[in-house]
Amino acid sequence: MYSIGLSVDGKKVVSGSSDGLVRLWNMETGKVLAKWTGHTQYILSVCWNRNDERVLSGSEDGTARVWDVETGNTILEINTGLNMVITATFSPDWTLIATGGHSLEDEFIKIWDANTGKLVAILKGHTDNVYCLAWTADGRTLISGSFDYTIRTWDTSTWQQLAVLMGHTNPVWGIAISPNGCILASASWDSTARLWNLDNNQPIGSPLRHPEDVNCMSFSTDGTLLATGCNDHNAYTWDISAIIKEAGLNELLVSCSFLSLPVYQLNSRS
Repeated sequence: MYSIGLSVDGKKVVSGSSDGLVRLWNMETGKVLAKWTGHTQYILSVCWNRNDERVLSGSEDGTARVWDVETGNTILEINTGLNMVITATFSPDWTLIATGGHSLEDEFIKIWDANTGKLVAILKGHTDNVYCLAWTADGRTLISGSFDYTIRTWDTSTWQQLAVLMGHTNPVWGIAISPNGCILASASWDSTARLWNLDNNQPIGSPLRHPEDVNCMSFSTDGTLLATGCNDHNAYTWDISAIIKEAGLNELLVSCSFLSLPVYQLNSRS
């Protein structure tokens, strides 16, 4: 199993695995409700839309698919042109799909119309595969993490690159945005997770060091804790509020321009 996604109402889970199947699970019973077929290779990414009616999946077969949860039918299939889709995510308003992955043509991030599958934009800047993507809750910024060790932010009105966040010394495998939209967390194969101030794109505090490579993370719903997954077979929790206060950035715990909006995030293979 390479990817999982919890529905917004918390009642169902979708998973993607090496057999090319997307499975729908009942959280209460732990039973498989449905198996969706269509992908021909590993499924590396899954996520829900905001009303739990659609699921988006990305596969090593180079396609992204949108599924109708009730029927299990493929509503939209996008042949991305990527050698593999490692990460795929809806925009907060559901109108766009961002895909990232492996490409032989330096076209690692592509934006698509979520209704028609038409290509909207190709984002160029990364020099190697893109492993993770996350939209800010207001939809104005897309954030990406790459095998080139960098994190990049993109203006979604122009699709121009805004900033390059540098500090990791190995590929960036996962990113997550805090519930109030102020803090970015990143996971890397350099055995660290890092926190970033999204107001100025600067690092917050020292790297969060782990025994081995870090693959994924998620904020608690109140944003005070961060959970990370490590290759040493353990999960770790970090007191984010304490780290922020120690850095003298208390304002990041309480206010941001889109504080009241929901946050949509995707951690590849989380």
